[in-house]
Amino acid sequence: MKVGVFLALFANQPLTTALEYVASVGVQAVEIGTGGYPGDHLDRRALLKDPSRQKTLRRQLADLNLELAAFSCHGNPLHPNQAMREEFEIAFQETLDLANAMEVPTVITFSGCPGDSDQARYPNWVTCPWPEDFLKVLEWQWQEKVLPYWSQTADRAQSKGLRVALEMHPGFVVYNPETLKRLRSAVGPAIGANLDPSHFFWQGIDPVAAIRDLGESIYHFHAKDTQINPYTTGVNGVLDTKHYSDERARSWIFRTVGYGHGAAVWRDIISGLRIEGYDGVLSVEHEDSLMSAGEGFQKAVHLLNELVVKEPKTTMWWA
Repeated sequence: MKVGVFLALFANQPLTTALEYVASVGVQAVEIGTGGYPGDHLDRRALLKDPSRQKTLRRQLADLNLELAAFSCHGNPLHPNQAMREEFEIAFQETLDLANAMEVPTVITFSGCPGDSDQARYPNWVTCPWPEDFLKVLEWQWQEKVLPYWSQTADRAQSKGLRVALEMHPGFVVYNPETLKRLRSAVGPAIGANLDPSHFFWQGIDPVAAIRDLGESIYHFHAKDTQINPYTTGVNGVLDTKHYSDERARSWIFRTVGYGHGAAVWRDIISGLRIEGYDGVLSVEHEDSLMSAGEGFQKAVHLLNELVVKEPKTTMWWA
């Protein structure tokens, strides 16, 4: 496994500057945003049209001993607002083309979330089965929007030799292992998981159990933590719509690696990934409102580099 970083953390810096900085801190791989919610850290269209620009980026990465592990284009391709849906979709499809051109194997995004009908204006995330209206909405979403879109998109990704790693994120139709596997079983192995334990912690999901359940369908990993506030959670539960900056009042907040759960938990997560055959990137994603980007990033990289086994033993001492 390699320690990497989702460069959206340094989107305010020119790409060259950001690459040089993260390499100096000790990461071995990068994940670069190409549109959608994280924004575009490179000129996607110019790069797609100009092979010489692609060659320059490859050389730059090689000079810094950095692997380009994935492109990220997190958006909502099922958004009921047509303009927003089309904007996300164009960015995502162009990202697939760019990944194909640059031989980047994995593209990361969200599954999306439709509304409750063709007349909807906003997404409608269903979280409970009663009143039964909600089950009708959920069935309509999957049959009329989710499966048709992702069947077509999975075929296109597979035709290009690409994997799409869906980040299991509340607010979208794929938000846990069960929903990821439901979609994957319907549309095929071009669709897999971007496993971000921070979204699992606050839902009450054990990341190690989830890793065991998902197995070979894990295509990417975001290294981000969550701190649960037992006092507010004990009163109000984990569903919390207060702003992330209201740390004291929230039931949980995102933290950098090791500041929500200790090294022992992260050691178990990394071991679980290795047991299931994952040998990809642990991509640091920083959304810790209690630390600067630089501090949180460096602390995460330091801890992960300590925990990752660089040379796994393949032969037992008695063999």
